[in-house]
Amino acid sequence: MKTLITASATLLLATTGLAQAQEKTLTISVYALAQDEYKQIVYDPFQAICGCKLVVETGNSVERVAKMEANKANPVIDMAVVSMADALSASRKDLTDTIDTAKLKSFNALYDIAKDPNQDGKSVGYTFYANSIVYRSDKMKIESWADLFKPEYVGHIAFPNITTNGAAPTLYMLGQALGKDTPDLAAPIATIGENKDEIVTFYEKSSQLVQLMKQEEIWAAPAGRFAWAPFTKLGLPMAWATPKEGQAGGMNVMVVTKGSKNRDLALQFMDFWLSTEIQTKLAEKLVDSPANSEVKVSDEIAGNLTFGKATAESLKFIPSAIALDNRAGWIKTWNDKVGQ
Repeated sequence: MKTLITASATLLLATTGLAQAQEKTLTISVYALAQDEYKQIVYDPFQAICGCKLVVETGNSVERVAKMEANKANPVIDMAVVSMADALSASRKDLTDTIDTAKLKSFNALYDIAKDPNQDGKSVGYTFYANSIVYRSDKMKIESWADLFKPEYVGHIAFPNITTNGAAPTLYMLGQALGKDTPDLAAPIATIGENKDEIVTFYEKSSQLVQLMKQEEIWAAPAGRFAWAPFTKLGLPMAWATPKEGQAGGMNVMVVTKGSKNRDLALQFMDFWLSTEIQTKLAEKLVDSPANSEVKVSDEIAGNLTFGKATAESLKFIPSAIALDNRAGWIKTWNDKVGQ
């Protein structure tokens, strides 16, 4: 009987231990876009591999950094994806850990711009994108960012609101076109202010642009390349501009929350997401432009993404420190010159 009881107790402990191992939970915070595709390509396959539960929270980049800060003493998020600038903001607030890249088998396959975007060792890029101008090629010709403000064009454009991720890169490139690209973005914001009554709208989401273009209320708008695909389905003569000043770059990055109790699991998940296989599948679904340089896709798919080494090396990024140190000033100047 004693042997039976001992054996039963051992079995119970083993079963409990197995159950605990299977109940590992990784909490991630991500953008709300394309969650059905992420679930199919990334989340469900990873759960099958790790034997863990993945809890997915969604929201915008600023919101998740705020949540990380509010729970700094007892983190509730293990891993997050944010913009480059917000990653530096989190780093400055000591909310994120240095990433042990030796545990990322896919690290060396990343484009150089994605390996350590903020030069602090606390983020890794997983997707980047160009910011340029979507326009009606039968209505206008765009060779410079400044062309948007030609008298015959300005009454047919939409412009990103200052609160959007696309505003600063667009203003930065406009400043270059004007020959006044100071960090305060004063000159391009002043140009917007001078033309605010002519501009059709200041948009909050790129999805708004597709409808405005379909209804022919606008002919052009600055946008991220990730938003390009829907425009190609409108049945209108659409083009993606390659202005002489170049294209602005944007990048989303991965961070690990400081104090996370699941740090190794978070790194395992990041490595899975960055792998050539997963990045290829996401690219083929037009979800993300891959940061993994080993990804190969058809010319048709590549044409709908920010794709390839030459493109990656040509993008012009606003350094995160400049964005953080000037963001409040940009908003104030915008509110003064353009309005809220």
